[in-house]
Amino acid sequence: MKTNSDTALTFTVAAALIAGVTLGSSGSNVMPVFVDDFADRFDLSSTSAGLVAASQLTAVAITTLLLANRAARPGRVRMARGGLALAAAGFIGAAIAFDILTLIVAGLLLGAGLGAVYAASTAALAGAGDDADKTSSITITGALFASALLLLAFPAVNESAGGGTGFFLLAVCCLPGWFLVGHLPDGPGPASSPSATAPNAASRSARPSAVLLVGAGLLMAVTQGVWSYASVLGRGHTGMSASVLSAVLAVSSVVALAGAVAGPLAVKRFGRLRSMTGFVVVEALSSGLLIVTHSPTLFIATAVIWQTCQLAVLVQILAAASVIDSTGRWVAALSGAGALGGGIGPLAVGAIMDNMGVGVLSVLLTAGTLIAALPLLQMTVAGDAAADTASVTPHPQATPVARTTTEKPASPAE
Repeated sequence: MKTNSDTALTFTVAAALIAGVTLGSSGSNVMPVFVDDFADRFDLSSTSAGLVAASQLTAVAITTLLLANRAARPGRVRMARGGLALAAAGFIGAAIAFDILTLIVAGLLLGAGLGAVYAASTAALAGAGDDADKTSSITITGALFASALLLLAFPAVNESAGGGTGFFLLAVCCLPGWFLVGHLPDGPGPASSPSATAPNAASRSARPSAVLLVGAGLLMAVTQGVWSYASVLGRGHTGMSASVLSAVLAVSSVVALAGAVAGPLAVKRFGRLRSMTGFVVVEALSSGLLIVTHSPTLFIATAVIWQTCQLAVLVQILAAASVIDSTGRWVAALSGAGALGGGIGPLAVGAIMDNMGVGVLSVLLTAGTLIAALPLLQMTVAGDAAADTASVTPHPQATPVARTTTEKPASPAE
């Protein structure tokens, strides 16, 4: 999909986007090992661990949603850097927490900081490069590679230096992030381009519908709920150790990056609606199977398939939102809604596991994925229509001024 971006997707811009999205989403992407750390250090039940995770992810979500409009204007670098400073303080607080209350407070602090980083970085996606699919694919691919490294490093640091010390590692990661996010594409100003047109102004005033935001939230609630308990479920059902599982999840995440490449390719081959529908259906079925299987081999296979399809769907959602609104407001709002759903997901999944069992949970997660995808599928169709309209709209040209009969052409002497 083509966009109207004024910022080229250079190496430094891509590095800024990857750093911002990686750190902004680190609370959710590294949540499986976070939950293991919470549960082990404070001897928490699934419900209590889900509450801690949900409080942190909800702080990310609310902050992202509140800053979505602000992220569509100039000042993204300042917002991202302020968020990183706040997140670093929260990570240190989580490392030295001595009870569940101080852990929740630290989670709220780091969640607010990560939310600011996430809002600025996801909004910047719409302002980089002239191909939304390419920009989204590169950013998500890089962010997942970095997240896989964090998934491996966090439990390794915990095992070598003691529980909670992995949070110090994340605090240190905020320092290079501070410098990298300095290259984020900034938001458009009041008159960002002399070629701004009326349709662009209309698109900036539009907001994603409540139904669309609910769909994004529900889809991420299912995704984050499964992801947060993947390590716990894997240990309980397959007998693999925590370190082996963290390695399995990290490697499966890297292998699943094929989805970030397969998504745009499938769009060109089958069309956006058909390709995304196929990925959603496979994602729903694989997530339901992942949480009930007792076979290590099947667990690894379904983890890879589920994450591959989830990434393919995510790339297409971000690309469509970038085309519909080039200011980044839609991308930031959908990301915030997704983060809010991600905050609810671990709490809901933990409660269902404790009270109803994984069999019921499997059915609910499969159905929830399919239902949540319906408004998002409609949005991708609207994104295709917007891209088609933009591609056939001629560039405005100067209108010749007709000379009236009373005007005389200037003579050479004049």
